[in-house]
Amino acid sequence: MKKTLAIIISLLAAGSVFANGAGEAAGFDPQKSIGVVSREDGSGTRGAFIELFGIEVKGADGSRKDMTTREAVIAKQTDVMMMSIAGDTYAIGYISLGSLNETIKAINVNGTAASTTNVKNGTYTVSRPFYIATKGEPTESTKDFINFITSSEGQSVIAKSYIPVDESAPAYTGNKPAGSKIVVAGSSSVTPIMEKLREAYLALNPSAVIEIQMSDSSAGMTAAISGACNIGMSSRELTENERTQLVPVKIAIDGIAIIVNKKNPVTNLTTDEVKTIFIGETTRWAQVIK
Repeated sequence: MKKTLAIIISLLAAGSVFANGAGEAAGFDPQKSIGVVSREDGSGTRGAFIELFGIEVKGADGSRKDMTTREAVIAKQTDVMMMSIAGDTYAIGYISLGSLNETIKAINVNGTAASTTNVKNGTYTVSRPFYIATKGEPTESTKDFINFITSSEGQSVIAKSYIPVDESAPAYTGNKPAGSKIVVAGSSSVTPIMEKLREAYLALNPSAVIEIQMSDSSAGMTAAISGACNIGMSSRELTENERTQLVPVKIAIDGIAIIVNKKNPVTNLTTDEVKTIFIGETTRWAQVIK
């Protein structure tokens, strides 16, 4: 009887440990090294991430230094980041909250789940803005598409995955010009919602031609400045230099989700734990598994 009771207690304890993200689960070895995956320089997601978690150190002279560990694997697009995490049991990375799918797992930060609701109510503080930007006077076609994005119809499209910036936006009243092709370029985080906005706009204006070129935020702003695209996309605040040459329009607010492999039992990390992982001070999962 005592032996049976001991076994039951042991099993219950093991279940409790697993629920709290500790111990070895489904072959997960917490003594293994953490595989840090980060975005490339120029990525708006990386820029927002390193600032929000204190990974970017600011000097007294205004200089900035990115302290991301040199051991980090670089994923140049959101989908590459997700595939990297899905394919590596011990990896950790970060993506736009709106890009989450079932191939990876988002963990809580400071005990709060990464969700649109929590970003909106302020309890999940890892968030950043989405911008579009144009140079000079936009073409009639470009202006009409932007009017749609900022209208109640466009903001409703955004609200399905992100937080709209204007819940009382006026209805779209554009004239649906045929016009020339609109080229939109930049952030891979903004691209998914821009594709949905294009689809919704084309339903209203089938004669429009909109091409979306995915890269990163810095490339998008550079393309808008040079005239290589009509609209640049950024998942970060524009730099002072960019703002002197472009007209930015905030279209949405997005959370940044910290992601791990679905086999990883970790369910929560503090902001400090995330920071120490990404600067290379914490190198094994056993150091953060409670």
